[in-house]
Amino acid sequence: MKLVLGNNFPSDPPKAFFLTKIFHPNVSSNGEICVNTLKKDWKAELGIKHILLTVKCLLIVPNPESALNAEAGKLLLEQYEDYSLRAKMFTEIHAKPLRVAEDNCSTEDKSADGPLAKKHAGDKKLLEKKKRDKKKILKRL
Repeated sequence: MKLVLGNNFPSDPPKAFFLTKIFHPNVSSNGEICVNTLKKDWKAELGIKHILLTVKCLLIVPNPESALNAEAGKLLLEQYEDYSLRAKMFTEIHAKPLRVAEDNCSTEDKSADGPLAKKHAGDKKLLEKKKRDKKKILKRL
């Protein structure tokens, strides 16, 4: 998450963005977070801790009536299972770290130019390809 504190902060609210793509009614496609605390309900005495707690609560209890992402809002209200599946897919594609399998029992050379390094380089390329393929599938939806 990124908070942008303007020159007039704390008089003016900060802008909040998710850097990782998320499928959520109150988060736009560019990651902007829509919550009243950062808009009309902002008060100069509210601090960063309050903002972070508010965003955390918004993730737990979305507000589909005030949706920046209309599709997510509609799915949440009308087809929760589809909403949940789409949100999980976004998490799988955008929010989970790539993991390269390690062979802990191997007696192969583990130096940077050894055979194991080449094996892991191939694994990483394969994982990156799978991630790109998932993104293509997601775009088609």
